Amino acid sequence: MPPASAPLRPRGRRPAGRRAAVPTQRVRIRLPKPPRRAGLPLQHRIGVTLAVIGLVCGFSIVPTDEALASTLRVAPSTTVAPGRVVPAPAPDQQLLVDATIAAPVVNRENLSATDGLQTLARVGTNEAWAKLVLMFGGWPQTDENVNVMLRWMRQENGPPDWWNRNNPLNNGYGSGGGAGLGSYPDLVTAAEYCAKNLQRGYPAIVAGLQAGTSADATAAAIWASPWATSHYGNGSHWSTRPVQVVQAPASAWGL
Repeated sequence: MPPASAPLRPRGRRPAGRRAAVPTQRVRIRLPKPPRRAGLPLQHRIGVTLAVIGLVCGFSIVPTDEALASTLRVAPSTTVAPGRVVPAPAPDQQLLVDATIAAPVVNRENLSATDGLQTLARVGTNEAWAKLVLMFGGWPQTDENVNVMLRWMRQENGPPDWWNRNNPLNNGYGSGGGAGLGSYPDLVTAAEYCAKNLQRGYPAIVAGLQAGTSADATAAAIWASPWATSHYGNGSHWSTRPVQVVQAPASAWGL
């Protein structure tokens, strides 16, 4: 039994006051580090860097719309509303020619097959009249056809006055002279009547003119025809030398 001076303590309870310290221990938790990403090799990183630099430089030198328009001489597009672009109308095309280039000189002495009545009348030569007959007849204006017509005209009227009575081939049809001694008001009318007379009664001559390939063959058809009672001596009175080109007075053409 305890001494009387010692106070009794109730069981199961501690006296009020500071509790006894409980020893503690620090715990360090080490979190795992994230795995390191594998880097690109050095040469690959250099290549990627250079590619990026090239793209940036490329975009920086792209010309603007105004520069393109100035270079191509085309007006830039016009923006009507945000997100909507209406192209400007295309300008007229221009052809720039060097000022040192001179226009070619056209020689109208040598007439082409496309020359018409007014052109031939303005030229006014016996060669032009021969082509006018071929034009009215619808025959090709080849060199062979023009040559045989000029030779024929020379046999009927000499070159110095081939327009005599405005009847170069002494045609009787429509001239008022059955023997070929009639006349026409002008050389254009004479050429038209000459073509009509050949078409109405001289098929061999027409065939030669239609072919247009041989002046000699057409000349043989003329000799054999009844155009001239002498038949040009069957060719003995027919010359093939070059015919002098002579211009008739403008009045003979009705100009």
